[in-house]
Amino acid sequence: MHLAYPAVLSALLFCTGLYGVLARRNAILILMSVELMLNAVNLNLVAFDVWLSKAAEETLHSGQALTLFAIAIAAAEIGIGLAIVLAVHRNRGTADIDRLRDTAEGHESPVADGPDSDAPATGTAVEKAEATA
Repeated sequence: MHLAYPAVLSALLFCTGLYGVLARRNAILILMSVELMLNAVNLNLVAFDVWLSKAAEETLHSGQALTLFAIAIAAAEIGIGLAIVLAVHRNRGTADIDRLRDTAEGHESPVADGPDSDAPATGTAVEKAEATA
């Protein structure tokens, strides 16, 4: 088999994963897209390892060994990433990246519950305070 077939398949997988990372809003789908990108890299590692070992008459297969390490690291990364996403979903009620970013940056307008609230004072509240002072 020619090297071009797995290289083209790997490029297609990587582009699909890149599109998923850039276009998706759900954190779980973004993690799945990152996994696609990692699998594309692993496919390239194995394909080039087989191609170079045929040319150099080596039997070391370092590309395949590196792929096994990458799979183990990716499995740990996905496990930790999913645990973080589930914890955020339980606390915030959503896994939408844009909503999480907006709440982290403070774009959501807090509701003033009383004098103990940390919400910034509005114009009318400031005017009332000056009128009573």
